[in-house]
Formats: sequence, structure tokens, C-alpha cells
Amino acid sequence: MTTRFGFRRHSHVVLVHSVLVHRLFIPLDSRRCSALSLQAMAESTLPTAAPARLRATLIGGVAVLLWATLALLTTATAPMPPFQLVALTFTVAFLLALGKWVFDAANGVPVLDRLRQPAAVWLLGVGGLFGYHFFYFVALGNAPAVDASLIAFLWPLLIVLFSALLPGERLRWFHLLGALAGLAGAALLITRNAGGLSMRPEFVLGYLAAAACALTWSGYSVLSRRFGRVPTDVVGGFCGATALLGLLCHLAFEETRWPDGPGWLAVLALGLGPVGAAFFVWDYGVKHGDIKALGAFSYAAPLLSTLLLVVFGRAEPSWTIGAACLLIVGGAILASRDIWRRRS
Repeated sequence: MTTRFGFRRHSHVVLVHSVLVHRLFIPLDSRRCSALSLQAMAESTLPTAAPARLRATLIGGVAVLLWATLALLTTATAPMPPFQLVALTFTVAFLLALGKWVFDAANGVPVLDRLRQPAAVWLLGVGGLFGYHFFYFVALGNAPAVDASLIAFLWPLLIVLFSALLPGERLRWFHLLGALAGLAGAALLITRNAGGLSMRPEFVLGYLAAAACALTWSGYSVLSRRFGRVPTDVVGGFCGATALLGLLCHLAFEETRWPDGPGWLAVLALGLGPVGAAFFVWDYGVKHGDIKALGAFSYAAPLLSTLLLVVFGRAEPSWTIGAACLLIVGGAILASRDIWRRRS
């Protein structure tokens, strides 16, 4: 993604090069008109960078809103085991993408064009989607859920930190402070009913898996920016591969159990929303939007998820939720300070 300042620099390089060529080969009067035209063209392109970046950031933020429904919908799929749920929901997401590909094929765009990507793209995409879920389930199976969830949810903070390594990105104090505020708010939510953490040596495998979970998703999100030219449609292929790997893990480690009627509706909703469309809009957002703001805003997912559970009577309201709300919302606003300032 070209930042506003990177775009300005690129435009000026093109302008200088063009003016030099004009000085050598074009008469003086023509040179003056051409140089002025080139400068006007370069300046006219500069303001478009900020709105496009903001739009992509808002699109990516839709993923966070969809992920907020994950806990509520997942509880409705009981007693289905996790890898079976992964296989079914990612199959729904793949079929959703396949439907779009077939529609596009009728307009002359071959289906296989989306899947012809370098091996590194497939490794990153499938590793990100399946790897995150695999390590998360391993963590929950080998450590207390509170501990594992808190460690795994370091990924938004890691996105903010790792994004400083990307070309054209710069880590500022308000990015870091906003992400830390979001982490503090998430910690309040996760530990509010647990009486604190219970870090013990016998849970080390679960802790390592949770850390791998955080590194996997943050790495996937940040490295996706390096493949900004890869179309978002390829995420549908990642979903298909993740569904297949989920099925293999289910057959190897779990007993098949099916939900009741409403549970099937929850499976469909998961595949269409937090496990389907969410990954497509997230891909677009991290490739073209403000990745640091997206990282900090991601801490809104556990907050909104908790609020939904309260609304539907599956959790009790408390002052802790209110404090977490202030920390997460304030942190997200602070971390996105540069994009709103650029907008104005």
C-alpha cells in the first residue's frame, strides 16, 4: 500500500524526471506549458491517497464487527467439536467464494485465475487461517481458557508493532499507547470472572500454542501487505484448503457430533459472517488501509462480543465491562489518530 507521503515522494520523482526530459528535448515555450501540466497532474493525485486509505481501513474494520458475533454463534453450535466446526464453516465460506467465481466466469473471468498464485501466497494464506485455529484449539486444550485467550489475543498489539517493519510505515507513540490500552481492556474482559491468571509450568504447552496463535495471525496480517497485488478473491481458496485441513484434524482427533436445528443455522451464519466475509474484508483492509489502526480496533471484538452475550442473557453486566469499553474505544481512537488527522 502506498502511503500518502510515499505517494507524494513517488509523484515528485516522476515529475522531476519528466521535467528533465522536457528540458532536453522540447522547446522552451512548450516546456513551460508541459511542466505546469505535469505539476498539476501530480498535485491532483495527492489528496486521493488519504480517502482511499480511510475507506480500506473502514472496510477492514467490518471484520472486527463480524468477529464480535463469533462467541455467540459458536455457543449455538454445541456439542459440535472445534475442528468439525472449522471444516463446516470454512466450507460455507469456500462455497460463497465459489459462487462469485462462477458468476464472474460467465463474464469471461476463468475460475482458476484466482488460484494461480505463487507458493508463498498459499503458504501465508492457508498457514494464517488454519494455523491460527489449530494453535488456538491446542492452547485451549492444554491451558486454562483465560490464560490461553489472553496470550492469544496479543495479536492486535503484535500487528501494531510488526507493521513498523513495513515499507512506508512508521510506529508512533500514539499507535503503541492505543494498542496497549486495547490490550488492557481485553485483559479486563477475559479475566473478569476468573479471579486472575493461573500461570503454571504444567500448562507450558498451552502457553506456547497460544503464543504461536498470536504470532501466526499477526504475521499473516502484516505479511499480507507484502502481497498487496494479490486479489482478495484468493481468500476463497484459503478457506477451501482450511476446510480440508480441518476435516482431516477432525477425523484424526475428534468424535463426530451434530448440532440441532438452530445449531445448523448458526453454522451457516458463521460461514457467511465471522468465518466467511470477515476474512475477505480483513484481507482488503490490511493490504490497503491503516494496518496500525486496524490492529488497535481489533480489541473491540472481545468487547462487542461480551456486550452481545449480555444482551442475549448469556453474561452479566458489570463495571468491568464499562471500564474495558473506555480503554478499548479510547485506544482505538488514539491509535487511528494519524488517519483522522490526515483526513481533515
